[in-house]
Amino acid sequence: MADKHLSTQFDSELNTLSSHVMELGGLVESQIRQAIYALGNFNEEAARQVIDTETRVNQMEVEIDRDLSSVIARRQPTARDLRLLMAISKTTANLERVGDEAERIARMVQSIMAKSSGAMRTLPAGELRIAADLASSQLRKALDAFARLDCAAAVAIMKGDDVLDQEFNGFVRKLITYMMEDPRTISSSLDLLFVAKAIERIGDHAKNIAEFIIYVVKGADVRHSSIEHIESTVK
Repeated sequence: MADKHLSTQFDSELNTLSSHVMELGGLVESQIRQAIYALGNFNEEAARQVIDTETRVNQMEVEIDRDLSSVIARRQPTARDLRLLMAISKTTANLERVGDEAERIARMVQSIMAKSSGAMRTLPAGELRIAADLASSQLRKALDAFARLDCAAAVAIMKGDDVLDQEFNGFVRKLITYMMEDPRTISSSLDLLFVAKAIERIGDHAKNIAEFIIYVVKGADVRHSSIEHIESTVK
């Protein structure tokens, strides 16, 4: 991930940190898949596995932060190296929050199943898979771009977030229609709304990771910037 240094040991430490971040990314990706499977199939076991995995996700976040602190204290990095380590820390935090969203989806599945509401069968729950697959793809692309420090890929991820937002807004409008036509679906619709929001937030975290890539490579903080400004920054 990083440029070569005179210190082979430093290179090794950076590569180890990067590998741990990718491992954490793979773990939360599996959480997302399990959470959406649980929703699509109302599978209690899959929901439980997502919740159980969250303990390991939290543990890995703590371990990566500990190793980061050790590297910074011993190496006292500057310039791009310091930006890279900061970006690793922020990426780790965002991945942990993705795990939180997956856990939230799983717990909502448990809540839906506990209600055993017949109204749920009339709602477009299956359509959430489109947004979920898109969010999962965004996260996968963000991790790949981070591993390669690919600014062009980072910009593409940010643009892709708009598509996910459109999916979310369309789903919300559809739910509102269902609730207006049949008030019996209100409770179940609100459950699905929370699930949809969790999926949309996963996309936001992927976008955040993409922003960190540009920060590492260009030294520019592009948070809250327009896509036009971001594109001009990476040229």
